[in-house]
Amino acid sequence: QGVLVPGLGTFAVVHEQINGTEEVYVVRRPMFQLDMDMSCLRELVFPTVMMPGDIEIMPLDYWWLSQTNSLPPDVVRGCVEETILLYSFQLRDRQHPAFAFENVGILSCQDNVLCMQFHCSCIAGLESRDTWVALLLT
Repeated sequence: QGVLVPGLGTFAVVHEQINGTEEVYVVRRPMFQLDMDMSCLRELVFPTVMMPGDIEIMPLDYWWLSQTNSLPPDVVRGCVEETILLYSFQLRDRQHPAFAFENVGILSCQDNVLCMQFHCSCIAGLESRDTWVALLLT
């Protein structure tokens, strides 16, 4: 299942099959597909990531987020929207701040390349059996 963060992109977990020399590994790994206004991304390079067609994409659940921080859902929605808007303005103005997602990873821009770097703990939390294979793939 994937989660769409409007104005930013989609996070998902994908199953990937890797053929080793003696074994076939099927690992779960996180993935991020950027979906920002292209005017924000001028002069920036970002990896083209395509979500597999069989992943169900759900909208960000503002109600669930509001339960984790005791703020009303409309306040949470406003905070998310304003934060993404601020980030896009910073990218447009050639500022390259890192955008941290707690327990997930960091969206950062280095040498004009914008990419999502997932925390090792996030990957390990998704894939307990073949963690090293998932880490190498991600």
